[in-house]
Amino acid sequence: MTAARGYRVIQSTTAHRVAAVVGLVLLGSLASLPSWGDAGTMRLLIEFFTLLALAQMWNLLAGYAGLVSIGQQAFIGLGAYGLYLFADLLDLHPLAAVVMTAAGVGLIALATSFFVFRLEGGYFAVGTWVIAEVFRLIVAGNRSLGAGTGVSLRSLAQFGAQGRIALTYWLALAVGFGAVFVGALIMRSRLGLSLRGIRDSEVAAGSLGVDVFRAKVAVYLIAAVGCAIAGSVTYMNLLRIQPNAAFGVEWTARIIFIVVIGGLGSIEGPIIGTLVFLGLRELLADYGSAYLVVLGSVAILTVLFAPRGLWGLLTARWPISLFGVRHRLVARTMTGVEEPIPPVSTESTR
Repeated sequence: MTAARGYRVIQSTTAHRVAAVVGLVLLGSLASLPSWGDAGTMRLLIEFFTLLALAQMWNLLAGYAGLVSIGQQAFIGLGAYGLYLFADLLDLHPLAAVVMTAAGVGLIALATSFFVFRLEGGYFAVGTWVIAEVFRLIVAGNRSLGAGTGVSLRSLAQFGAQGRIALTYWLALAVGFGAVFVGALIMRSRLGLSLRGIRDSEVAAGSLGVDVFRAKVAVYLIAAVGCAIAGSVTYMNLLRIQPNAAFGVEWTARIIFIVVIGGLGSIEGPIIGTLVFLGLRELLADYGSAYLVVLGSVAILTVLFAPRGLWGLLTARWPISLFGVRHRLVARTMTGVEEPIPPVSTESTR
């Protein structure tokens, strides 16, 4: 390299700009699906987008902040029952009910954060699961919420079958794309840099001026609200809420599988993981319990031979970033030409 007279860090790349254009075209095409697609396809895509949103939220916590939670089902269940409370019992429009639910869950998450962040490592993970169980027991003992037998969402009947599935699909589409956008936006911001620093070393991050507690609470609240919104949309599709299902740890198990398979600590990973998860489920739907055996085997093989997930395998050969969250150092030569220095990845290598 010739003599340089300055350096700067860039994030946007050609791949990032192409991905942005493709994403907008894909969003426009998918938004038109209710006018020409069938209900079965829309239901499958609703599940895809809501699972993608849940995976992105958990990835923010574990992949970027190093906060491994096994209790995100708490906010999925609260999102479901919040929809019932505001839409069915208080007679609000479902869209307004989702907004009110998100705000309410944000306040609840803020209250619980002061308890869970007294814990670290494995104790933090177990603490989040205990909180989820507490919420499940509270709801299961509340007769106005159907107690253990659960409740049915009746407020959505006003839209008719076609109207309800279209409304739910558009909401799920917004939630899925919104989760990806929010995740990328955070990782390109100062908060994203703080979270990476906290993941690698809280002590070092704090010594460099990062407000560790505030950053951890911020990402915890974002993930909680995101999971609550995804939970509300999920049960708009299912229409029946039962506490053992809504607050079941199986939700977090699915999310962890998706993120580990796709690639922990990357925006692209959960997208790939969600596609793999639903693809395997649809392919093996007729094989009963063999489906779970295959999922477990895939997870084990991935951890052993591709610890960075499928996206990590790809970027190990072609170091690309579709969402511009990697930092690249560029040197400006004396002639004014900018020459790239081999990129320093800020993606998780775990």
